[in-house]
Amino acid sequence: MVANAARGLKALFSSTLGIKVLMALTGLGMVGFLVTHVSGNALALTGNPEHINAYAKKLKDLGPLLWVARGGLIAMFLAHLVLAFKLSARNAAARPVGYHFNSAVEASWTSRHMIYTGVVILLFVLVHLAHYTLGLWGASGAAFKTAFDNHDVYRMVVLEFSNPAIAGLYVVAMAAMLLHIWHGFGSLWRSLGASHPKLQEGAQKLSMALAVLLFLGFCAVPSAVLFKLIK
Repeated sequence: MVANAARGLKALFSSTLGIKVLMALTGLGMVGFLVTHVSGNALALTGNPEHINAYAKKLKDLGPLLWVARGGLIAMFLAHLVLAFKLSARNAAARPVGYHFNSAVEASWTSRHMIYTGVVILLFVLVHLAHYTLGLWGASGAAFKTAFDNHDVYRMVVLEFSNPAIAGLYVVAMAAMLLHIWHGFGSLWRSLGASHPKLQEGAQKLSMALAVLLFLGFCAVPSAVLFKLIK
């Protein structure tokens, strides 16, 4: 019985439907992380370093559990990316000859470019981890290194986002995230079985609102630093 169940699960998750379900679940998990992350980032907007630094310290005090959570998140992200490439390859194989005119394609521009926005997000995540999590580099040099060594997250954020180039690249990455979530969060419900037109209409409105709110939330901190609302 166990062997039959295992074969059934393997068959399901090897199918196009199964891949879409797994992508939906991993995508939903990452959206949950983003909502939590932007809530933590918003503490910097108070202008009081203790608020975000105390939050960061609580996370750091989790010790190994924090790295388990990070590992799970990275695994979820990589699984989502691999599944996306796999699904894209299947779609390409099913339609080996591309459309002559893009206008003939019913899918939106955002849906047709999900792979590209996903790659931009991946590159940003790698740079972000090297930057703020591992402290491998900082545009502000020694000042950033000192702040990193002292776990002064507020100072790190202000130092880096004072550089217009870094703040600009951050906003570009968040724009890619906005486009990705706008389509992805709206379509994942269909993958999970919510195919009724009314449900789909509601899902699209919710995805648009969520994507815009996350974009504005993440861009609020670099904007506040650039305009010297926090320093």
